[in-house]
Amino acid sequence: MLIYESDVLSDIRTQARRFVEERVVPHADEWEEEGLVPRQVMTQMGDLGFFSLGVSEADGGLGLGAVASAILAEELGRSTYGGFAITAIAHVDLAMRYLLGSGSPTQKERWLPGLMAGTLVGALGVTEPDAGSDVAGMRTTAKRDGDGFLINGAKMYITNGVHADVVFVAARTNPDAKASRGISIFGVEKGTEGFEVSRALRKMGWKSSDTAELSFQDCWVPESNVLGDLDSGFYQIMRNFQHERLVLGAMALGESSRAIELTLEYTKNRMAFGEPLWTKQAIRQRLAMRAAEVEAARQLIYHAAWLIDQGNDAVAEVSMVKAFMGELTNRVLYDCVQFHGGMGYISETAVERMFRDARIHSIGGGATEVMLEEIAKRL
Repeated sequence: MLIYESDVLSDIRTQARRFVEERVVPHADEWEEEGLVPRQVMTQMGDLGFFSLGVSEADGGLGLGAVASAILAEELGRSTYGGFAITAIAHVDLAMRYLLGSGSPTQKERWLPGLMAGTLVGALGVTEPDAGSDVAGMRTTAKRDGDGFLINGAKMYITNGVHADVVFVAARTNPDAKASRGISIFGVEKGTEGFEVSRALRKMGWKSSDTAELSFQDCWVPESNVLGDLDSGFYQIMRNFQHERLVLGAMALGESSRAIELTLEYTKNRMAFGEPLWTKQAIRQRLAMRAAEVEAARQLIYHAAWLIDQGNDAVAEVSMVKAFMGELTNRVLYDCVQFHGGMGYISETAVERMFRDARIHSIGGGATEVMLEEIAKRL
């Protein structure tokens, strides 16, 4: 148990690991083929309270903080199915965070119960073809029209975008202002006229996660769908980026830890030249170094989560988490495939899938290069 991990948090870890072992792993190959996580799985997670961890008690949740979110993300990552893990994480740690942090009582009453229960699936629409980590490059606009706004533009690489019931969309409401003063967040529901899924995107990995390009053509939404103050969206995005990057790092931690476990088991049983691969010093020492790096990352991740829970500024630490873990999980999976030999190249092997899934960790949610610049600014 980590020093930050109370009995309550330890129970959450145990419950999440049991859920993954009993309800995810036996069925997730089918989800990879189908290209989505069934809605029933989301409602099961809702029933177990996984989507209520960070919701205040006043809003019907458990009122827990960043450490709890990191624990859940780590355990979902251990499933070895990145597509499943990111489906749940994008729902609870990306989309829902905007509603929790900036939603009005009316908006929470409208969407929060369904999102916590998993009967509604959420998505976040910030990234565009020409604007990812560079939020200032956003081109989607929302122009005043009566008592509402007309949204026009496109969003790209949106996790849960195909099947989401509500998408929290960032758009420019003041095109003449700086990005920090001219972006707002809107709740846009599935079926709203002018809002379409342009296409489902095929990917290298995360096969069971649906990813979409979204289109908005004169999509009218009422002013009551604006989250927080008008033109305050940039600050909402920057604030929530920190939580997103923390949990993505924790998810990658779970993947890396499990990959090392699987590779230890394989090398201790795989015979080569009359003895197990584990007897080869080069293999033992490489895995030992990767295990040391993963343990160092674990301490950094949970320290950053603890800092957040204590109300401290942890931008530097969270950026370190995202940069370090994004690169580390790729190194870990490279070695795990290598030490599985030919079997590591076969699709039925977990490490082959995990290798493909891991590649996105140094890109999505803030590329390593962007994170290093964030760290450098604070050195």
